[in-house]
Amino acid sequence: MQDWRLLPLAIVSTNRVALVTLGCARNDVDSDELASRLAADGWELVDDADDADAVIVNTCGFVEAAKKDSIDTVLEYADDDRPVVAVGCLAQRYGKELADALPEADAVLGFDQYPDISDRLRAVMAGETIESHTPGDRRKLLPISPVERPSASPALPGHGTRTRLHEGPVESLKIASGCDRRCSFCAIPTFRGSFVSRRPTDVMDEARDLIAQGVRELNLVSENSTSYGKDLGDLRLLESLLPELGALHPDLRVRLAYLQPAEMRPDLVSIIARTPGIAPYFDLSFQHASPTVLRRMRRFGGSAEFLELIKAIRNYAPEAGIRTNVIVGFPGETDEDFDVLCEFIAAAELDAVGVFSYSDEDGTEALNMTDKIDPELIEERRRHLVTLVEDTTTARANDRIGTEVAVLIEELDEDGNGIGRAAHQGPEDGDVLVHSARRLSIGAVIHAKVTEALGVDLIAEEVGT
Repeated sequence: MQDWRLLPLAIVSTNRVALVTLGCARNDVDSDELASRLAADGWELVDDADDADAVIVNTCGFVEAAKKDSIDTVLEYADDDRPVVAVGCLAQRYGKELADALPEADAVLGFDQYPDISDRLRAVMAGETIESHTPGDRRKLLPISPVERPSASPALPGHGTRTRLHEGPVESLKIASGCDRRCSFCAIPTFRGSFVSRRPTDVMDEARDLIAQGVRELNLVSENSTSYGKDLGDLRLLESLLPELGALHPDLRVRLAYLQPAEMRPDLVSIIARTPGIAPYFDLSFQHASPTVLRRMRRFGGSAEFLELIKAIRNYAPEAGIRTNVIVGFPGETDEDFDVLCEFIAAAELDAVGVFSYSDEDGTEALNMTDKIDPELIEERRRHLVTLVEDTTTARANDRIGTEVAVLIEELDEDGNGIGRAAHQGPEDGDVLVHSARRLSIGAVIHAKVTEALGVDLIAEEVGT
């Protein structure tokens, strides 16, 4: 038998690549598209970076902590003797600046370089120097008028063919990219671009493909899902798309993420809350509750309007899950403004709340506001609000004890119990531990009665066995 150690080095594979994804679900979809492009050109996709000849890090550039995590991840993989390429939001946002500050990265590529990712990676593997992405305001690539945008063709990550990088019954599906809003704290539109919807036929085709792969929950994602269809000439296109998606499979659950409260329409509320196959789940980006702070954020509404929306949702579906994110310490936030936010959180009885401390972001209007809040005061307010959130979300979870929930099993623990999420729980909103007299299987939908709550997590017993 020939000793493999004596074989010519030329036949050793050098086309194994690992994709490391950071940040939100939208980045997960983008990585799947990169994987598809690489696989189509002969690259072998590997899960473990230790087995790879090159590593692509899909970075996040949303807030300071995410930026640091992205840079640390690039540095981690650059420790080994193999090329590391940075892509994603941080690379798109800073481009050459990031490349200069992070020479450990062998290349920094932007969205427009995704279609050529295989050629770029092979060039890096060959030791060639790849010109780094030059950042710019991506909104300028598309017409101001949304209905004129379908004729333009900038690179839109996550809108093409994808190869799933992970298994499991839950998957994100991108319905749009970019955002037309001008929130004073957010830089996302500058590097993600203006709002562009995917055509319903493309969304439906991808949904069918994912269902054929065993997916039983589709998490519809974008930067602003409530704007879906406006560039296609129909702002109510979501209201017709959702029922069609929900009807694709009897065990399918469709979840809609990233909803803008100011754009919520009564018909849309009703369809999400009452349509079979659609999770009665509302991921509403309130950000604050004080009208004064919200206007400075370039947003609309306030505590009264938000509570009315929550009331409308629960009139349709009392069991509906409602989550939000809020920002503490925005410039000019007074004690009275903060009290309004706390009172809103107490009254809203939400299922999940993400609490973020304000931080300056490059390229935003808020960066140049002068009435900044002292960091120690921001931290004091954050801690207070986190405690309040824990109390209110725990109380909401306790109210579900004795109710029945449908749980999509996503994994099994060492004792064979099922772990998954009910319809009211998004991917980051807690889970349900299901006890059963029989062995459960991943991907099954189990009807169970809630017996206990541990914070936002639930414990339940399968019914009917």
